[in-house]
Amino acid sequence: MSAPPEPPPRAIFRVSPLVVLVALTFAVCATPVALAGPYLWLIYLVPIGIIAWTLRVRTEADPESVAVRGVLRSRRVPWSEIASVHLGRARNPSTAKVSAVLTDGTELALSAVHVRDLPRLAAVSGGHLPDPAADGA
Repeated sequence: MSAPPEPPPRAIFRVSPLVVLVALTFAVCATPVALAGPYLWLIYLVPIGIIAWTLRVRTEADPESVAVRGVLRSRRVPWSEIASVHLGRARNPSTAKVSAVLTDGTELALSAVHVRDLPRLAAVSGGHLPDPAADGA
């Protein structure tokens, strides 16, 4: 009896779950302000929004496509439609944001993907995206 086949490789890039802890801390600290007057309870919408954003936003990659989920919409793009990647600017180069440049010339921001994640993204792409770590070797 043979072992079941392994599922295809998949990578999920998410915002750090510690952001939820920060939002909850903000909610606790905002409680005296929220109870001070009418309609000040609306300040709780800020941590609720931050938590919803943190739990929803992500990029999922598999050998066939890349799926980018935002707060309100999602988009799945096959690797054949991605021409290259564009690296954003940041003080720390390893945390720069990454965008996919599509064959029609538009850019698709890859949520929660940073330059340090490119080797993992390249490994999942099945050869569609070159591994930047292999170029330096």
